[in-house]
Amino acid sequence: MIKGQAPALNAYRSLARRRHAYRVFGKNWLALTVLAILSAPANASDAGSNRHEIKDEHRMTDHPYVGMWTTSDNRVRHNLLPSGRYDEARGNRESAYEGRYEIRGNHIEYWDDTGFTADGTFVDRNTLHHGGMILRRR
Repeated sequence: MIKGQAPALNAYRSLARRRHAYRVFGKNWLALTVLAILSAPANASDAGSNRHEIKDEHRMTDHPYVGMWTTSDNRVRHNLLPSGRYDEARGNRESAYEGRYEIRGNHIEYWDDTGFTADGTFVDRNTLHHGGMILRRR
């Protein structure tokens, strides 16, 4: 194959597949394609995520780190919920940040609903180091 032909060959094969699909499925081909795109996960890491979250939910119900964690001045409050979700309050602002979390060993990963990510370390059963703060179990 001559260098540079691969993209053209791939485009031809893609067009041939679309024509074949149209001949087989007729006008329903477009509807089936749209349905397939809309029902597919956004990316490969999302595939099976519901199953994973349900498994984590059952695991978190009895996890020793679930509960309320606060700074010494009570300004920052993390409520680690048994469902694998968290609710963070800052000062007078309740539910300032919300999202999901996972705990592996003594490490916690946070995924905020707005796309922000963070992590922390449980240094013992009653102390969490997170973002330069020290939170204690309440």
